[in-house]
Amino acid sequence: MSDQDLPTVTFGIKTTPMRVPYEDILRVWQEADDLPEIADAWLWDHLMPIAGPEDGQILEGWTLLSALAARTQRLRLGLLVTSNRIRPPAVLGKIATTVDVISGGRLIMGLGVGGTVQPPNAGGIAGENPAVAEYAAYGLTLVPPAEGIARLEETIAILRGMWTRDVFDFHGRYYTLTGNRNEPKPVQRPGPPLLIGGWGNRTLRLVAEHADIWNIPGPPHNTLDYITERSAVVNDHCAAIGRDPRTITRSVQYIVSYDDPATDRKAITELIAAGVTHIVLSLRSPYPPQAARWLADEIITPVRSAAREC
Repeated sequence: MSDQDLPTVTFGIKTTPMRVPYEDILRVWQEADDLPEIADAWLWDHLMPIAGPEDGQILEGWTLLSALAARTQRLRLGLLVTSNRIRPPAVLGKIATTVDVISGGRLIMGLGVGGTVQPPNAGGIAGENPAVAEYAAYGLTLVPPAEGIARLEETIAILRGMWTRDVFDFHGRYYTLTGNRNEPKPVQRPGPPLLIGGWGNRTLRLVAEHADIWNIPGPPHNTLDYITERSAVVNDHCAAIGRDPRTITRSVQYIVSYDDPATDRKAITELIAAGVTHIVLSLRSPYPPQAARWLADEIITPVRSAAREC
């Protein structure tokens, strides 16, 4: 296969800020910023640890993202993904605008439903829903999944309205804005690209209707077969509304192992063969020295070389 026939696959890096100091995250991001093999960098949006011991430091995602935006030059950046349940939509829109301005137009608006009422072992996370304790600790409320989807849809409309209109009113079922003014506007016009994370049928409908990028956790949380089946659902939703499914980037986050890069390369190659065109390589803490360089040398470059040989 020639290089012209190969799909364009980009790679990102994710530093989950759980039990890791700011200085270590900054070190990895600045190293990645110098490596053209890495296109983007990501944080998450939790306020307490969701796995392992309940203690340990967690840095708030958007505040941290703003700091990292000011200390990098090239990387696209965002939260994978922002919880729609933590901040009022218009406040989130102002925060995101500020980060896009600070970064010189590098923000990708990662967004998800956020905490909803879920049974144990849902979403590939073993045990009780970790959002229960997290939301109780911070005075937040879990909502039924259907309400979470409806709120997310209203948030998308609010973000786009305040990013493009001088004065913006919104009257939805859950949110109301009167005379919203958002200046300055984002550097990117009409606004940062929208990434929606999730895998439920109703979320995937929103992906088809609104998203530039769709993200789903990869193995071990979700199998290759499940990701392929969910991607087909996105295609079906696109067909129903007359959208070309090729206009949606298919993105998977994949947790890498420092001890077995060969297995990681195989799994990532299979994801790309299944149509995934954006791979976010998630690092476990503590981050080793030259972690970003290691990803480029041990994962990204060999995977691309193998794809050219196919």
